[in-house]
Amino acid sequence: MEFSSKLLEKAVHEMAQLPGIGKRTALRLVLHLLRQPKEQTAFLSEALLGMREQIRFCQNCHNISDTEVCEICSNPGRNHQLICVVEDVRDVMAIENTRQFRGVYHVLGGKISPIDGVGPGQLTIASLVEKVQSGKVQELIFALSSTMEGDTTNFYIYKQIKDCGITISAIARGIAVGDELEYADEVTLGRSILQRIPFENSFKNN
Repeated sequence: MEFSSKLLEKAVHEMAQLPGIGKRTALRLVLHLLRQPKEQTAFLSEALLGMREQIRFCQNCHNISDTEVCEICSNPGRNHQLICVVEDVRDVMAIENTRQFRGVYHVLGGKISPIDGVGPGQLTIASLVEKVQSGKVQELIFALSSTMEGDTTNFYIYKQIKDCGITISAIARGIAVGDELEYADEVTLGRSILQRIPFENSFKNN
């Protein structure tokens, strides 16, 4: 792709680094910004820089937050004895959109995947186990995607906490095997949370 401007070429190159954005799409987006008032581009730049420099991770659940403790964890109306274990912030958003879950979350930050070089130590599994061992948790819901990596992660955590005397469940398989949680429709995902099953049954039936 030939560019008449090095500045345009650089902007397109940086935009194309975003996932799902190819060179042609990047060019279209950059040209769109170029046609907008300068203030609009400034607002976008400020929002991105502000997010990158000021955003935090909740010290309780590891969800993305503006403060040390996120709004969900600081809400006294939530059931703090019920924890839903998810892969990342997109899954928290997906479940919250169902309006069917009133507990709190624990964001792992990924799934165990040896082929990608991701082991248990690179996830927030240790702090999750500490929560369970504190005696303040009554039920843990596994809500990871129904993939080999998701099931491996679930089972690894299960082995760490199975003797802690809490209820361990998994979302019902209304989510098809192999599906990523964030792409499930809200009705299916909501039903999967409400109709969760004992975790032991989830892997015995596979």
